Amino acid sequence: MTELRPIEAVLHAPEPHWVGDGFRVAGYFAAYEGLVERLSPFLLLDYHAPHVYPPTENLRRGVGPHPHRGFETVTLAFEGSVAHHDSAGNGGVIGPGDVQWMTAGAGILHREYHEAEFARRGGRMHMLQLWVNLPKASKLTAPRYQALTAAQMGRVRLPDDQGEVRVIAGEFQGARGPARTFTPIRMLDASVRAGGKVAFDVPARENALVLVVEGELTLGDTPARTSDLAVFENRGERIELAARTDVRALLLAGEPIDEPVVQYGPFVMNTEGEIRRAIADFQAGRFGRLDD
Repeated sequence: MTELRPIEAVLHAPEPHWVGDGFRVAGYFAAYEGLVERLSPFLLLDYHAPHVYPPTENLRRGVGPHPHRGFETVTLAFEGSVAHHDSAGNGGVIGPGDVQWMTAGAGILHREYHEAEFARRGGRMHMLQLWVNLPKASKLTAPRYQALTAAQMGRVRLPDDQGEVRVIAGEFQGARGPARTFTPIRMLDASVRAGGKVAFDVPARENALVLVVEGELTLGDTPARTSDLAVFENRGERIELAARTDVRALLLAGEPIDEPVVQYGPFVMNTEGEIRRAIADFQAGRFGRLDD
């Protein structure tokens, strides 16, 4: 029988903070030291637990124009609608179940904010954002934008009507996700009914974590609940999830990038010299233009 991967730690959600005036998030990587080094290729995980926003006429409630270089941002909406525009001419709206996968690459400016109609009527926002590192060979790739709709996701129904796994990136039981990635990554969105189970085969070489989006579950013998982040050791080949209540959980797994990581705010490169070049290129306007 395949050995279960032991859990290294279960991290509780840190106190939320505001990003701009529109996103109230808990930043696990900022709160727990060493996660960037430990969980390559993942650089950041900001979880926006359900929060009700009042109606507003501010149609830019969110985050104004800001730069990125050297990595990708991945935004998943569970509830609410988020709009995006960037200096490469991309734009769009993601709603429940949709994913925005933006490759900053050589450099981009973008802004993220509540979609206009959602802002006017107000409502519940529930989402997360993940940052994924790029290998050195791809850090200066041309910016790219993938608008992945809920209808495009791979789907696997669990036996005996126990639930469903949506495949956003990578593969699960023959279903593939629509996301194109630079390094092998799996992003699986599992909804499991109380009493149900699901197992994932995840090689020991891959760094793996599970975010409990809703409900209570056990991972092997370890309990976790809403907003907990479970980090797995790099031994064993299998992760088993058992739902104690109705559960939604996100599994992330990826092959580590064995390269130095030097981060300065929104720039993630391999050397300090490359960071200085990123700052200079941004200040010189080489990331393009984006009006607020």
